[in-house]
Amino acid sequence: MKFFVSIVSISVLSYISGIYLPWWGIAVAGFVVAVLLQQKPALSFWSGFIGVFLLWLFLAWRINAANDGILAGRIGLLLGIGKSPLLLAVITGVIGGVVAGLGALSASYLHPRIKK
Repeated sequence: MKFFVSIVSISVLSYISGIYLPWWGIAVAGFVVAVLLQQKPALSFWSGFIGVFLLWLFLAWRINAANDGILAGRIGLLLGIGKSPLLLAVITGVIGGVVAGLGALSASYLHPRIKK
C-alpha cells in the first residue's frame, strides 16, 4: 500500500513542481516523498521511476496530441528514431523516471544515517 501511495504522491508532487521549478524538480519530489514514506531502496527507486514515467508519458502524449505530432516528428528526426511519437514519449518517460528514481533512491539511503 505504501508503494502505491508513494507512486501517486510522487506523480502529484512532480506535476506541481513542474509548474514552479525547472525540470529537475522531479528529483526533489522523489526525494521528499521517499524521506516521508520510508521504503527499501529498490522500492523507493521503482516508486519514483513509475510515478514520473507515467506522468511524463501522459504529458508527452498530451503535448503531441495538441500539435498533431508535428513537434514529435521533428524531434524524432533529430534523434534518429524516425517519426514515432510513441517511442519519443517512452524515451521522455524513461529519462524522467530515472531522474526521479535516483532522487528517491538517494533519500532511502539517507534513512539509516538520519536514525543515528
